[in-house]
Amino acid sequence: MPAFRATAPGKIILFGEHAVVYGQPALAVPVPAVRAQAVISAAPNLPAGELRLTAPAVGLEDVVWSQLAPEHPLRRAVDLTLAALQRSRPLAARMRVTSSIPVAAGLGSGAAVTVAVVRALSGFLGAPLPSEQVNAIAYEVEKIHHGTPSGIDNTVVTYAMPVYFVRGRPVQTFRVARPFTLVIADTGVPAPTAQAVADVRRAAEAHPQTYEDLFARIGALVEQARQAIEEGAPERLGALMDANHRLLQQMGVSCPALDRLVAAAKAAGAAGAKLSGGGRGGNMIALVPPQASPRRAADIAAALQSAGATRTIVTTLR
Repeated sequence: MPAFRATAPGKIILFGEHAVVYGQPALAVPVPAVRAQAVISAAPNLPAGELRLTAPAVGLEDVVWSQLAPEHPLRRAVDLTLAALQRSRPLAARMRVTSSIPVAAGLGSGAAVTVAVVRALSGFLGAPLPSEQVNAIAYEVEKIHHGTPSGIDNTVVTYAMPVYFVRGRPVQTFRVARPFTLVIADTGVPAPTAQAVADVRRAAEAHPQTYEDLFARIGALVEQARQAIEEGAPERLGALMDANHRLLQQMGVSCPALDRLVAAAKAAGAAGAKLSGGGRGGNMIALVPPQASPRRAADIAAALQSAGATRTIVTTLR
């Protein structure tokens, strides 16, 4: 039986951070430049039904899947896949899981690993699961990572498409009519998402009208951004990103490192730039002008690194 390989992309929030907690929409997009990969191959020398997992990033080396704790994300992904296939155990095999997606960076690493594992295992067993089932399994595993996940990460990663999300409603996927390129930069500052969310909540309770207006303005930007992407007008995204970042600054969720990188990206020719995620650190994103030469993305990435970014990723959405 030949080896079976599956990959899944990372993800990034494009618009709508924080406001999404208060009923406004958010947009997230795949990051195909970084990926998780799972490769599974038959191991006739192993006992029947024994699957051994190797995942260097989490310190696993040839470990029997069933010996992992039931709540371990890889064990859970395998268990749920087998349940979906109505199998009690896999064939004797070895699976190696790797990823180029930075961990704990808001880039969907956990969801991507799960999707790659589910697709590799089900494909290897001769019964590839449809995306709807893959997505459902990834959502269940996301509960281990995030408690009550939004569903954004697993949906973006499973379908490798942009998503439009409103809390409490089904996640919608939509298409990119014209490619556009983003540069993602990590400030190197740990992003205290829970603290930032709590601080915004306190501020919103103290100044409800002010924050209701901020959230609504962000929601309007999200709607305009989706329309621009679907209409093939990514050049309109730059101004929307700038406006979104200013509103997030007003909420107090930016920080000097993020503002420095946003300014550096703009100075290097980015069409727009903003923080991405919870803020107070973590990542920012910059839009490469759609008509610019391919060199412009490299120039923006270099400027971000000179301004203190610890890592940059250039990715094109198609």
